Amino acid sequence: MIFELHTVFPQGLAEEWNDLLDRSITKVPFLRYEYLSGWWDTRGGGEWPRAELRLVTARQDGRLAGAAALMQARHKGQPALMLVGSIEISDYLDLVVEEKNLPAFAEGLLAFLRSPAFPGGWERLSLYNIPDDSPSLAALQAAARSTGAVISAEAVSPCPYITLPGDWESYLTGIDKKQRHEIRRKIRRAESAEQPVKLYVSSAPERIEQDIEDCMRLMAMDAEKERFLSPAMRVQFKNCLNRAFEGGYLQLAFLEVGGEKAAVYANFLFNRRVLVYNSGMDTAFSEVSPGWVLLGYLLQGAIEQGMQEFDFMRGNEDYKYRFGAVDRHVLRVDLQFT
Repeated sequence: MIFELHTVFPQGLAEEWNDLLDRSITKVPFLRYEYLSGWWDTRGGGEWPRAELRLVTARQDGRLAGAAALMQARHKGQPALMLVGSIEISDYLDLVVEEKNLPAFAEGLLAFLRSPAFPGGWERLSLYNIPDDSPSLAALQAAARSTGAVISAEAVSPCPYITLPGDWESYLTGIDKKQRHEIRRKIRRAESAEQPVKLYVSSAPERIEQDIEDCMRLMAMDAEKERFLSPAMRVQFKNCLNRAFEGGYLQLAFLEVGGEKAAVYANFLFNRRVLVYNSGMDTAFSEVSPGWVLLGYLLQGAIEQGMQEFDFMRGNEDYKYRFGAVDRHVLRVDLQFT
């Protein structure tokens, strides 16, 4: 493999990158070229204002065979190499490489990072949000042994998810009896309310800007999310959803009550999975439980569409487990040369 360093996102690489991602070990929207380049434009909504790009690509017989979107930034008191997208708003990150090429890419990457072609001044490779079932961990461990590096891995966050059955009734039967009755009761109550409820999924290009604004408005009704949505983060979030919409994998779903948007889920539909990115609710409509009802509709729709998984991603909020989710985790993989 021939390794190359880039300090900007190269023009013309998007199609080749995304094609490789479709065959890669971890197929998630956070590794799409348009997501990573958009994240870099705002440095994660201002999370890493002084970061420097260290994008590494590897080619084999002229074709893109592997990529590591890295950046250099100060983290925990040390200059470190981290994955572009770290830490807060990209739930899953990883190397972009096919499994058959992973061992050679991991070993070559560590050698390249220590070569004269790569800038020095960093002390640690700190990779956040690696899925706990990613084969990159074993490959990096093997590469570390051969290059004299010390590597460690630690779970940093649970990522509750639901494996979806073939039909809605099977899903309901598989969760707690009390919760099953609660879902049915709240949906019946909402559908029989005086003000009509309606599921609306954004699909028209001429409406997407307003729908994204309405999504952020509903999110900001939660005090913690209002603090999160700084001006820079609003730009990042808006760009992220716009690029996902253009890429055809955004599900921006609202529950309307009496014609007004009462709850929202911003999801990604990717690799036969629903990935829940963010949500919001107007408490003025709490009597019809719009958040729960909307989530029930989306779960039912995902099953009908043949989705394999409903992934709530990072965070251990109680409602996720009430709907039957179980945990997996993302890791922080630290590597330091001795």
